[in-house]
Amino acid sequence: MPDTKKISIVMPSYNEEEAISIMIDDIRRFTKELDAEIVIVDSSKDRTSEIAESMGARVIRQEPRGHGLALRTAISEALGDIIITADCDNTYPMSYIPRLVSLCADEGYDLVSCCRMNSMLKKNMPISNQIANRSFAFLVRLFYKISVHDVSTGMFCMKRTVNDTIQWETNYSFPCEIIIRSHMQGFRCMEIDIPYNNRIGDITLNKWRSGKAYLRCIFKYKFSLNFKKNQL
Repeated sequence: MPDTKKISIVMPSYNEEEAISIMIDDIRRFTKELDAEIVIVDSSKDRTSEIAESMGARVIRQEPRGHGLALRTAISEALGDIIITADCDNTYPMSYIPRLVSLCADEGYDLVSCCRMNSMLKKNMPISNQIANRSFAFLVRLFYKISVHDVSTGMFCMKRTVNDTIQWETNYSFPCEIIIRSHMQGFRCMEIDIPYNNRIGDITLNKWRSGKAYLRCIFKYKFSLNFKKNQL
């Protein structure tokens, strides 16, 4: 793995004071041999940002405007040649960071998305969420011929060139946009299976708003439809 690559691990956060120290400790453990920074865009009312800063993370405070917009801010502020996204709730395995970095730095992939919809999932995701996520991925495979099985994952690894090339447009369906538009732009993409852990803290996702946004996103780029920004 090239020593010159700087890695950014970026996360949006909203009231994650129960999990944030665990997340940062895990990131530090699995990036010991990497030149890595941690960037958090925080919209919390609790002590998330205070804890993160005390542990050496770079915290950007932003009014709560949605998960996707926070993640877009974090990605745009990242200094790394390779950017890894995650959530601050301990659901995604930081142990996969070295593998993700290697896939981009050594094997030439521009974007690696992490699929939760596999035999390791078990009961860590509600059945209703599983059905919705599998349905969204099926539509993406059907419409775009992309071999993908999870288009709502929060864990990606991307080269900076992906973010510099694409002007992102969505908020609540941002993960789906990342996958669709990266393929449309001709970037070399792949998907790997990961385990998905139980969340620490309260669930903040609005399922209905998010679900409608995902459907609009999938149809938008297939049929060149126009939707209002707050619908995506």
